[in-house]
Amino acid sequence: MRNEVEDKIGSTIVARINAVQMSDAERQRALNALRDADLVVDGFMWVMKKIEQTGARLFLKPALKH
Repeated sequence: MRNEVEDKIGSTIVARINAVQMSDAERQRALNALRDADLVVDGFMWVMKKIEQTGARLFLKPALKH
């Protein structure tokens, strides 16, 4: 699981969390919060993509502004 979090979010952020002086429980809580935030963002992106796909099916393409 730890490698999945590092691959998905980025090893720099995980390295910073690991560098901070805190207990293992706090560190795990921080990593879980980071993972949860990433899941929320993925959910928003999925919804946005579905809205765009639905709009394209309904021929509601955005108008070009001159």
